[in-house]
Amino acid sequence: MAEAANGNGSRSSKRSRRSRRKNPDGTMTLIEHIYEFRRRLGWAVVFVVIGAIFGFIWFGQRFGPIPSLGDIMTHPYCAIPKEQRFGGETGCRLLQTVPFEVFMLRLKVGVAAGAVLLSPAWLYQLWAFIAPGLYAKERKYALTFVGFASVLFAAGAVLAYLLVPHALALLAGFGQDQFVTALTGDKYISFILSLLVIFGVSFELPLLVVMLNRVGVLKYQQLKKWRRGIVFALFVFAAFATPGSDPFSMLGLAAALTLLFEISIQIARFHDRKLDRVRQDEGWDQLADDEAAPFHYTPSTADGEEPAAQKPASGRSGSTDDIT
Repeated sequence: MAEAANGNGSRSSKRSRRSRRKNPDGTMTLIEHIYEFRRRLGWAVVFVVIGAIFGFIWFGQRFGPIPSLGDIMTHPYCAIPKEQRFGGETGCRLLQTVPFEVFMLRLKVGVAAGAVLLSPAWLYQLWAFIAPGLYAKERKYALTFVGFASVLFAAGAVLAYLLVPHALALLAGFGQDQFVTALTGDKYISFILSLLVIFGVSFELPLLVVMLNRVGVLKYQQLKKWRRGIVFALFVFAAFATPGSDPFSMLGLAAALTLLFEISIQIARFHDRKLDRVRQDEGWDQLADDEAAPFHYTPSTADGEEPAAQKPASGRSGSTDDIT
């Protein structure tokens, strides 16, 4: 019994040593990295499942003044004039073509909504796995990138949701008195979700431009030279990316991307001006080709602090000739 207890204790101590909480500098073997990744991935899946359960319940349940998720998803369709909807006089309902379709749609929407609501929880698991391998400056940039990316994605999804009622009303109005709009639940929900995702991902473009400018890949002069071509490409992208091919969604996406792209160009402009002033103050542009640049070569630790200068060992000089 004592040997078994000792064996269990040794295994638990090994697991505690493998844990990143007991190992803040993140030094691990390959197997330990795999165990850590499995643990983080497991927790991320648990949070997504919890969010999916909540979204599934929310689909048919109101929470005080907050409408149900089903009402939120069907609101753009209900904004179509009732005389243009199938059965509009009796209410606002979508068509179910197969018996199990509603359950699967409710599950799909619930998973999407739950993943968005609990995104801080499962994104933290990904961040906790990556962060120990980054320097302090890299962690700061990564957190800034994730924060702005989340805000831009949400802004794009909100804009898409506001444009959908106008787009559906325009498309339904082409039929006039000869046609009536009868949308199936599967195609309608897929249309809404795809539009939200396309707008959200497209809004990450200015952030990508700013990050590429920060690392020196894109300069303001290049962006200024390519501005007309990129704006034209944005309109072409919006024409092909919007699933409904309606002018409201296309022009809304193209105009928003053009505005955000112009903002990113101006941010790159101010950043490059700042770098030019630094180069002038340091005199880098006046250096000869064979002259070393005045860079700061002192290495830094993972926390961004400079290490203390090491004194040479007693009885030895710091030259390599004495060592060899």
